[in-house]
Amino acid sequence: MSNITKIQRILDTLFPNPPSSLKYSSHYTLLIAVLLSAQCTDKRVNEVTPKLFAKANTAEQMAKLSVSQIQSIIRPCGLAPTKAKAIKRLSEILSKEYEGKIPCTIEELEKLPGVGHKTASVVAIHALKIPAFPIDTHIHRCAKRWGLSSGKNVKQTEKDLKKLFPKPSWKKLHLQIIYYARKYCPAKGHKLEECTICKAIYETKNLQKS
Repeated sequence: MSNITKIQRILDTLFPNPPSSLKYSSHYTLLIAVLLSAQCTDKRVNEVTPKLFAKANTAEQMAKLSVSQIQSIIRPCGLAPTKAKAIKRLSEILSKEYEGKIPCTIEELEKLPGVGHKTASVVAIHALKIPAFPIDTHIHRCAKRWGLSSGKNVKQTEKDLKKLFPKPSWKKLHLQIIYYARKYCPAKGHKLEECTICKAIYETKNLQKS
């Protein structure tokens, strides 16, 4: 059995139906939540967004708020000044150019203030049903540990994983790896005996050597 098959079987057993860890009610609120999650935990974002969306949960409503109003609410998420300006500006753009809706391609999403490739990919795969494989630090770390990619950056890791796994699995897989990484394969304090996937790969390498 290949390592890829082992990894998928373990992930399917532990996380058969992984839900999105961010709470949202529309494509627009998903975009804002993902933007806020940069260098911030999903748990913290979920604590902040209800307060923000109570004030404004559409592009039109958000565009009417001042940067300082947005910033005061999202401060716990970190990088508040930069994120507040981006949220205000992208909301204005969506209101004026897209009738309040989000763009329907990754390329158009990436042109919005504060929206990088990872954010655009998350929104694309969850809201627009466009095949994408968002790579965060958890997935980048695990891909390297598991021998799936030797990429020194997330761009190369994304290319490698897209070649290894079929498109229909990307949405589920990116969530499964994130959940697995947080619980069993952390950046610090990683214990081989508690990480089923790393342990299986390690044992396979030893068998091949013997």
